[in-house]
Amino acid sequence: MLNASYKPYTLNFKTPGGTSRGVLKTKDTYFLIINSDEKQGIGECALFKGLSADDVPGYEEKLNWVCENINSGLETLLASLTEFPSIQFGLETAFKSLESQDTFELFPSDFTDKQTAIPINGLIWMGSETFMKQQIKEKIEAGFSCIKMKIGAIDFQTELGLLKAIRKEFSSKDIELRVDANGAFSPENALKKLKQLSEFNLHSIEQPIKQGQFDAMAALCETTPLPIALDEELIGVFTEAEKQKLLQVINPQYIILKPSLVGGFRGSDTWIQLAEKQNIGWWITSALESNIGLNAIAQYTFAKHSKMPQGLGTGGLFTNNFESPLEVKKGTLQYANHKHWNLKFLKEQLCI
Repeated sequence: MLNASYKPYTLNFKTPGGTSRGVLKTKDTYFLIINSDEKQGIGECALFKGLSADDVPGYEEKLNWVCENINSGLETLLASLTEFPSIQFGLETAFKSLESQDTFELFPSDFTDKQTAIPINGLIWMGSETFMKQQIKEKIEAGFSCIKMKIGAIDFQTELGLLKAIRKEFSSKDIELRVDANGAFSPENALKKLKQLSEFNLHSIEQPIKQGQFDAMAALCETTPLPIALDEELIGVFTEAEKQKLLQVINPQYIILKPSLVGGFRGSDTWIQLAEKQNIGWWITSALESNIGLNAIAQYTFAKHSKMPQGLGTGGLFTNNFESPLEVKKGTLQYANHKHWNLKFLKEQLCI
């Protein structure tokens, strides 16, 4: 017999994170704990308020329902949680954790065993020109060869100036540049801005216009001089048929998968399979989870064998995150398996 409970937790940013949707100072999340005799599993239901499709009234009631029905089994529960992707992610992780014999090795691999690294991008938050320049300098000095810069909140010409300054010193062979607009451009001015951005040999731009504008996004993807990656566009698209239709209509160059927002590992697998059928590229990013969720996503990501830099460098953003074997070194994410990190240790940190 299983029994389950959940625990809410608020993560506090060390430095407020600026996006085109506003400034983030805290991030609420939930931990799902499953007990079976002497064994325990932990998963993170990483709700992202204002972004997650399951940011709806009754979220905690749904978590209660999951706890009350935990003996229905993973498959039955997942089928009943189609519109709660962050809970699906937490459930999958908790059940895998339960099977991991207290090690939290959910996807055993050379990542967890031999410290084989995952290349990641360095994230540049929006802010003043001075603040953004400082972050760029720090990421380059830290050995990142791929930098992702959030744009769309300050003056566009200033953002172009920052990109120009990077390219004066570093070619596209030296530093791969990605930008993320978080839907900040309008359909009317997006193409013009993409043409200006393309002058700096960028790898891609994430979500140039707000999601849900299928025809406008499809037209952009067809005519863009700069590869477009769909991000928010994937949120709230639940069935395989809907996912296939979206990819066929828009036909983007890339998609970006956040397991917490797209239905966990299985939801991500479906998107990957459909994208590869259309020769659409993909990579995986975190969505401001704690190190518990980030660890699960990192292990899953390594198992997918992608060679592209992934978006997994968010573990150091919070003042009250949990100690973790994850380490960022020279633009990569590594798993320091010499560190003592198991479910007992996690329970102590979570006070459960």
